[in-house]
Amino acid sequence: MAHLAASAAPLPSADPDAGEESSHSPPPPEKGLRKVVVVMGATGAGKSRLAVDLASHFAGVEVVSADSMQVYGGLDVLTNKVPLHEQKGVPHHLLSVIDPSVEFTCRDFRDHAVPIIEGILDRGGLPVIVGGTNFYIQALVSPFLFDDMAQDIEGLTLNDHLDEIGLDNDDEAGLYEHLKKIDPVAAQRIHPNNHRKIKRYLELYESTGALPSDLFQGQATEKWGRPSNSRFDCCFLWLDADLHVLDRYVNERVDCMIDDGLLDEVCNIYDREATYTQGLRQAIGVHEFDEFFRFYFARKETGEIKMDSCTTMAGLHDDNLKGLLDEAVSQLKANTRRLVRRQRRRLHRLNKYFEWNLRHIDATEAFYGATADSWNMKVVKPCVDIVRDFLSDDTILASRDGSSVTGSPRMSSRELWTQYVCEACDNRVLRGTHEWEQHKQGRCHRKRVQRLKQKASTVISL
Repeated sequence: MAHLAASAAPLPSADPDAGEESSHSPPPPEKGLRKVVVVMGATGAGKSRLAVDLASHFAGVEVVSADSMQVYGGLDVLTNKVPLHEQKGVPHHLLSVIDPSVEFTCRDFRDHAVPIIEGILDRGGLPVIVGGTNFYIQALVSPFLFDDMAQDIEGLTLNDHLDEIGLDNDDEAGLYEHLKKIDPVAAQRIHPNNHRKIKRYLELYESTGALPSDLFQGQATEKWGRPSNSRFDCCFLWLDADLHVLDRYVNERVDCMIDDGLLDEVCNIYDREATYTQGLRQAIGVHEFDEFFRFYFARKETGEIKMDSCTTMAGLHDDNLKGLLDEAVSQLKANTRRLVRRQRRRLHRLNKYFEWNLRHIDATEAFYGATADSWNMKVVKPCVDIVRDFLSDDTILASRDGSSVTGSPRMSSRELWTQYVCEACDNRVLRGTHEWEQHKQGRCHRKRVQRLKQKASTVISL
């Protein structure tokens, strides 16, 4: 029911043993590196709350947000920015500092975050990086970042080239197919829907004549995404909870957002001609309301709707409008739950295959607890102990259950980057062996496969 994408191939490597798995401990951090704490986890796990709580146990804590949507100004409710009163006097950086219409890349985040982190350290403080965007964290710890190679490339060259071959800059499917023809190895490294990076690869090729995949050979391939050459000594805290707990919390949080004015926020930036692929409009919770607002403004222009605030929409008696609102809210909840799953898969991958020593903290019981004591005992105290050991250089490698580990298997380039296409699930694209194996174990996939087998048996019997 599934097959390797047609262009799937092992990535070239200078290491003759790159295709074999190996098991070894991650190298110790370089002496002299300054220490930072990184709080990671899926949406709704409580990362921001934990970061603020750490400030009551360690002097000089300052929080650096590593969230790709919170960095933009606006949509404070939708992007779940920490309100001022919940910051409890703890300085927070990289919140609402970027114009919502511009593109903000991993490289931009790194170039903004590093001086802030170094400034905190120079003041004798403790930087606590709070990240829901794992690629931003990787930009801080990885010695290789593709955006560095493409920062000065102009789009005009690409447009001229596309005109010559009869492609349009907005033909997203065509651009990916063109990249596959030029450099199938590079095409394997990105998802077909990652249109920004597809264009970057094509721009690099057209401007320099160099294949983007040439950047992913030898030592660059071995080092990419690994923390061994990080500019900081990082203590990674992975705050997690059972999926059903996170799902319930996400659903409840969306309902609270609606009550807190989410609709007014989205209404204020709504533009029927705008696209949802750049800037703040990429945020989950914007495009989901597109059809609702199209209908809303159409009714408003004809005078059928006279209210100025969208917050009162829930009290409307217009069945069509109410139905569109309910559908949009349901879609927002579903897409946020999917985000949670993607974030957790990436964290598992970083921990298992990229040698990140993520200290796993299970907050499931804390979500069930009715008092703050449960959160403090199950989450804050274990994290404080880990950070205290880290700052005193009394660190150990620990597995998910806290026991010592000797390292995790390193996957070959092919296993990490080969794309798989699941025909049973409407040609869904999976990146890497780990993501493919996780997908095959999923309930939806197994149900689809079973239905296809039943249909095939029926046809044969006829």
